[in-house]
Amino acid sequence: MTRSTHPGRIAPEQAARLMRLATYASVSVATVLIGAKLLAWQLSGSVSLLATLVDSGLDAVASLLNLLAVRHALSPADREHRFGHGKAEALAGLGQAALICGSSLFLVYASIQRMLEPVALGGFGLGMWVMVFSIAMTLLLLTFQRHVILRTDSTAIRADALHYRTDLLVNASVLLALALSRWGWPGFDPLFAIAIAFYILYSAWEIISHAFDHLMDRELPDEERLEIEQIVLSHAKVRGLHDLRTRRSGKDTFVQMHIELDDHLSLREAHRIVVEVESAVVEVFPGAEVLIHPDPLSVVTSQ
Repeated sequence: MTRSTHPGRIAPEQAARLMRLATYASVSVATVLIGAKLLAWQLSGSVSLLATLVDSGLDAVASLLNLLAVRHALSPADREHRFGHGKAEALAGLGQAALICGSSLFLVYASIQRMLEPVALGGFGLGMWVMVFSIAMTLLLLTFQRHVILRTDSTAIRADALHYRTDLLVNASVLLALALSRWGWPGFDPLFAIAIAFYILYSAWEIISHAFDHLMDRELPDEERLEIEQIVLSHAKVRGLHDLRTRRSGKDTFVQMHIELDDHLSLREAHRIVVEVESAVVEVFPGAEVLIHPDPLSVVTSQ
């Protein structure tokens, strides 16, 4: 059976390497964009540009938080944490959601102030070029993050990518707002900033939902559970299975089940079958921790 590159299907060490690279790339991009946007905002005075500067600042904080969370989540299991530290990713996601909510409220306040006290904008050329540069950098980062998410299903990287998808929309909106302001419609500047703020607030819910599922040990997707069942039942000596339980914590996948075997099998033979089934599951889900309890078929059918 060939290995898939779907989430949870690559070797743990490869997943760890990809996740670390994604966090380093995220922090680097956020730092570069903060410097560029800060200069452009000082020259233009655009509240939309301030919005994207604030968003990039929060991206940097969130990316640094992710870097630390991923580093902790990838540390091996120890005596106090026998199931590893994977849920540190979900906790980081909740922290990012709090930052997102705070940033959206700040942007709404700043936008209303600008609507009440309009200020002429300047530095359009530099501001627009900075936005084009920001969009290009963000697209490159998102492409890499998407690759990492598809292969690792990392909660922390997924939340970070949501930040930058928001940032991409923010940058495009600011570019349009600056263009409209240059053509004599400066009132669109605070309106775009408010729209951005509400989109950022909406995006927080997606992060919270994914982190909550992670912390509450949500089952693997139905197609993956079905695949596990097919792998188990494909063994010639397995008569059935029940009580399949699955979850994912960081890069680690946990699978528990009861398999049904013929009554006449010896303990040694039953153990051999359990090991073979476990190996077959791990071949498709590398690094998964699989716990199998063998049940005599007569006991199951009599219940």
